[in-house]
Parts: sequence; structure tokens; C-alpha cells
Amino acid sequence: MAFDTFDEGIAPGGLRSKNEIKILICYLYYSVNDRMSKNLVTEAILADELANFFEVTVAFDELVSNGNLTEDKPLDGEMTYVLSDNGKMIARQLETTLSHTVKQKSYDCALRLLSERKTARENFVDIIKTENGFNVDCRISGGEMDLLRFSLFAPTYEQAEVIRGNFLSYPQTIYKTMLGLMTRDAENVGEALEEVYSSLI
Repeated sequence: MAFDTFDEGIAPGGLRSKNEIKILICYLYYSVNDRMSKNLVTEAILADELANFFEVTVAFDELVSNGNLTEDKPLDGEMTYVLSDNGKMIARQLETTLSHTVKQKSYDCALRLLSERKTARENFVDIIKTENGFNVDCRISGGEMDLLRFSLFAPTYEQAEVIRGNFLSYPQTIYKTMLGLMTRDAENVGEALEEVYSSLI
């Protein structure tokens, strides 16, 4: 395909054709079995500098205006989209024009972003400033009820952010550890600590 896009911010092997960018967007919607917003798809493509931000935005809007993508339902305050039949045809017939590396990188990033946003929806952290520092209020939701709620003190905002990030990274491990400790279930605690250890090495 001819190069017809801005190449600023694009890594070697990235997309320099408007049609390739459109095909990649269709491929992501076809391959990822979940609701995705324009921002999430754009971020997935830009994460590894696979295309120029301006070109991705234009390509996405053109897919919408041409009826290849249609609005679905809002999620987390953002509109999500689904492929039309024509968009699915583009994904099926033309995705072989994209390199395996480009497809895999964007696909993996989209899944990671979806997982992070799902975690953020189900687990909540508030950082509250106090006279002596910050209280970090953490909550794991079980739908209509809280499974776990606790608050930790942090002397600085930076430490509060570290606590926040770690809680959102391992909410289920934290829940399993606390439940194991409170029920004196040594096996459960051991498994949870092994999960933490394996994530650090």
C-alpha cells in the first residue's frame, strides 16, 4: 500500500497507509470480544507507536461516517462501537494485509486496557487528604455489596499513589490474603503470597 499518512511518532514497522489503519481498527473490533470506545482503540494503537494519533482519529471517524462502525452503548462515560456487516467483511478479508506483529501488539494492548478499566469499575480507591497526610480508602465490590473495605494511612501523596496502584493491580490477591488471614486459612494465604511474589520477579 502507498504511504499516505503523517509518519510523526510512528515506530519502524508501523502503519503509514490510511487503509491499513482502518483495517487494523476493524480487526480489533472483530477480534476483541468486548465493548470498546474510540479512546480505548486509539490508545491500543498508539501504545506501541503503530500509527499517528491524527491519522487514527480520522480513520476511526471515517469508519463511523461510512457505516463500518456503529454506536452501541455508553460505558464508563464513553460511547462504544460495534462493527457493521461491512466492517466485519473488511476485518475478515483484509486483515491478512497487516503484519502479525502489528496485529498482536494492538490486540494485546486492547485486552490489557479492557482489563484495567474493568478492574477500575469493580474496585475503588479514594485518596483523602488529612492534616497529617493522606488516607487511602480501598473497596472491592461484589456487585450490590462490598466484599472488602479498608483504609491505609500514607504520609505523602506519592506513597498514597503507590498504594492505590498496587491495590488496583492485585485486588483479588489482596482479598484472598485478607480472607485467608481472618479465617486462619494458611493454604489460601500461601497461594496469595506466591501470586504477589511471582509478579515481582
